[in-house]
Amino acid sequence: MRAITITDDHRLELVDIPEPVPGEGEILIDVVSAGVNRADVAQAAGVYPPPPGASELPGLEVSGRRRDTGAPVVALLAGGGYAEVVAVPEVQVLPAPAGLSLAEAGGIIEVAATVVSNLVLEAGLRTEPAGGDGGAAPDPQTVLIHGGTGGIGAFAIQFAHALGARVLTTVGSDDAVARVRELGADLAWNRHFTDVVSAARDAGGADIVLDVVGGPALNDNVRMLREFGRLVIIGTLGGATGELNVGALMAKRVHLIGTTVRSRAPHDKQRILDRTRELVWPMLERGQIRVPVQARLPLARASEAHNLLRAGGHFGKVILDVAE
Repeated sequence: MRAITITDDHRLELVDIPEPVPGEGEILIDVVSAGVNRADVAQAAGVYPPPPGASELPGLEVSGRRRDTGAPVVALLAGGGYAEVVAVPEVQVLPAPAGLSLAEAGGIIEVAATVVSNLVLEAGLRTEPAGGDGGAAPDPQTVLIHGGTGGIGAFAIQFAHALGARVLTTVGSDDAVARVRELGADLAWNRHFTDVVSAARDAGGADIVLDVVGGPALNDNVRMLREFGRLVIIGTLGGATGELNVGALMAKRVHLIGTTVRSRAPHDKQRILDRTRELVWPMLERGQIRVPVQARLPLARASEAHNLLRAGGHFGKVILDVAE
């Protein structure tokens, strides 16, 4: 099969290798498309190795057809997605969402699972309509999402908006402000020309901050949170270390949460995927959420796909077309 490997000098190279052999509890999927994620770029750079026992090939999400039944599916992987065939635990596979072609669906499962895991399961974003039990409706929760034009950000804005949250976001240009407002953001700020901390505090602060920046943003994120707020760190684009005013954290009774999905055990990923299917699949089918795609490239041009992510400024996902 054709696949993309990472060379010793951190280049992506198209090669011909044997198909994977499924282990116990695994199935084979003939891949149609594969999503490109920042974790893949970090792995290629040598700073984010795959978990023990996972494929050394990059790629955390695919769409395709089950080899055993031919059914259209999407799969969450620990690695191996940049290939024509993947072996994956069956519990990490979901039916492809209705209304999306398999070519489009390759970029959905990683962002959806990441957002559901972090906003709902970790940070407690409400998923039931406010006042649905007949009682007084509580105020909408406010979610601040950094990097609103990226794959995670663009999805998270739509998801939180669909659940009735008030959504704030940061972006990198004035043009991007208009685009994320179209996705459902109530307020959006160009981080290059705005005092985001002051703007967020003037807007009333956030109950949840979803952060991809990491260490350098710790104190600012705490300052933007309300009392009992939750700071969820899912990336380190700005660096892995930073200073934190613990006194401010304690005074607001903030919950600080750091998570990843990739290294979780299959049964834990199954828990996340069950909730993802329950919440997200109906939204996709109703058209409440779409997956913006910045670019589609053939598998052989994976290096170009990585360059797009490194350059930044992309809107939504970059997807590799694997099936010829």
